[in-house]
Amino acid sequence: MKSPSLDVAAGRKRSAARLAAVQALYQLGQIASDTPTDVIEQFMHHRFTTGGEEAPAVEPDGAFFEAIVAGASQRRGEIEELIGGALSAGWSIGRIERVSRAILVAGVFELLAREDVPAKVAINEYVEIAHAFYDDNEPGFVNSVLDRLARQLRPGEFESGAVKGA
Repeated sequence: MKSPSLDVAAGRKRSAARLAAVQALYQLGQIASDTPTDVIEQFMHHRFTTGGEEAPAVEPDGAFFEAIVAGASQRRGEIEELIGGALSAGWSIGRIERVSRAILVAGVFELLAREDVPAKVAINEYVEIAHAFYDDNEPGFVNSVLDRLARQLRPGEFESGAVKGA
């Protein structure tokens, strides 16, 4: 696994928010004493504003970041059940590497709760985040699971002749 170095251009505040949300969800999975509110506050007041080494290249969309972290945390059981159902036979969510799991949890949350974001955009964004962390097959795995769930959760977006969003 490589360190995350997602190249986000100015104006890509939502992309930066997604990357930060994945990092926050990973942290929540690692430190049992942290609450979503604690982690959101830590990111918003320390990581986003320090100007130091941990500060993102682009200031994330704070409201979008908070919505993903809080929403995905609140619906984690439902989201993990969906992910488990999208896996190949013999696989369980417990076998998924923790960073990949955080990426999938954030992505599935957007597919479930953020209808303002086209499914294909959400899938692409989280596949790009996977590329920021991995050089191997993980981005393809993330793409496969998110695509399978997007077609299940938002079938209208994948029918021929469906209006394509930006």
